[in-house]
Amino acid sequence: MDPINYRPIGIIHSPFKTPAGTPIQPTGARDVEGHVEVFSEYAAGLDDLDGFSHIFLIYHFHLSKKFTLKVTPFLDNRERGLFATRAPSRPNPIGLSVVRLVDTTDGILKVLDVDVIDGTPLLDVKPYVPEFDVRKVDHTGWIGQRTKKIETAVDDGRFS
Repeated sequence: MDPINYRPIGIIHSPFKTPAGTPIQPTGARDVEGHVEVFSEYAAGLDDLDGFSHIFLIYHFHLSKKFTLKVTPFLDNRERGLFATRAPSRPNPIGLSVVRLVDTTDGILKVLDVDVIDGTPLLDVKPYVPEFDVRKVDHTGWIGQRTKKIETAVDDGRFS
């Protein structure tokens, strides 16, 4: 298969300068302010985005280390398969966050609930539409009741 290459369309800015101490999901970053600088050649693509309250940020985990297929995730003390976790060190280090969109002005997206390290390359932006994106699920695997701990969980630096 041919390689797949992406180019950043912008840069995500946040108060988090290093992986250690960064919230590990947007839920744990409640009300954390950030902004997304979309490069001028892509700014026209932001038209009409201001009608959405939430957006997906798709980005490159630029500080990720070499991945392993077994990891001990933040919410557990047992080794798990990488693809059953949200660890940032992956074969294709792509991140996804749902953030609240506050404002769009001159190619800058002001956002809340940002759980991303400052300077992270942005790959794409998509509107969050609950009617399309929310599903009732029957199982959440090993995470189960551990999701309640996410609001206070921060990156301990082991994956970056």
